Amino acid sequence: MFFLVGLYAFLIALLCFTPQIDISGFETPGIEHYGRVVVLLTPFNSVINASQAANSWELLWIIFQNLTNVLLLYPFVLGILFLFPRISTVKKVILISFFISLGIESTQVILDLLIDANRVFEIDDLWTNTLGGLLALLTYKWMKHQHQRHKKPLF
Repeated sequence: MFFLVGLYAFLIALLCFTPQIDISGFETPGIEHYGRVVVLLTPFNSVINASQAANSWELLWIIFQNLTNVLLLYPFVLGILFLFPRISTVKKVILISFFISLGIESTQVILDLLIDANRVFEIDDLWTNTLGGLLALLTYKWMKHQHQRHKKPLF
């Protein structure tokens, strides 16, 4: 399990910290530029600025980005919960997920300053990643319940 969690952490680092490919002709609505640093500081931007999407493809892309952000930390937090069951409380999972997400977003700003990695600090990523952590906690509790339920003797 340690190996899988470590491997997934490595994959998150590759996904989040390598330079991002520029999708020509598409920019998420609400983006602000401060030199090389690009930020999206509008909470619930996908809902608020959805009408600015030029077509249904762009709207689907925005929705897809949010869904992938929910799922980004899900496997990682689920693995952490199996390794460290003591942290399986809502408060601890929210804090862990939020601070991991904040670390990712902050590192992306630093990378943009250092190497112009074409990354975006997004406020919505903080809550979507945290939601993914909470979903991992629900899955962990469900799996633990299922294991305990089926482990009971039949007679």
